[in-house]
Amino acid sequence: MTPAAHASAEALTGHCLCGAVTITVAGRHETRVGACHCRMCQRWTGGLFLCFSAEAAAVTVSGPVARYRSSSFAERAFCPQCGTHLWFNDVDEGGEPSEYELMPGLFNAAHDWPLRSEIYVDRAMACVRLSGDHRRKTRAEYEADNPFVAGDMA
Repeated sequence: MTPAAHASAEALTGHCLCGAVTITVAGRHETRVGACHCRMCQRWTGGLFLCFSAEAAAVTVSGPVARYRSSSFAERAFCPQCGTHLWFNDVDEGGEPSEYELMPGLFNAAHDWPLRSEIYVDRAMACVRLSGDHRRKTRAEYEADNPFVAGDMA
């Protein structure tokens, strides 16, 4: 979790396009957005993955959710009715997340949150290159800091 200056304890509620899935974040959560340009995220989102962090214990999900284990360490979730992307999370050996990387577009409150960081910047598609003053890491820099990542998909 980020420093207190960039976190909120205010409850958030968001939902998918069709409203079948509702997500409530009751505890501390990030109030800045992270971006990923890895090839897997590009394929999943069509160009750019955006997320904010919330502790798993603070997240309540109601409605049907489909999960896809996209790598040895992570899963991605979506609404099986409308296809809205809900989250990405790292999972432990028992399949439980310690935190969620939630899609900010599900939550009206996230509209004005600034960008906190950007990874795989050297893999960004030309149409989604981001400007601004935020932390950036290339593929090599991110993977050096996160050795459990097997590498970006070609």
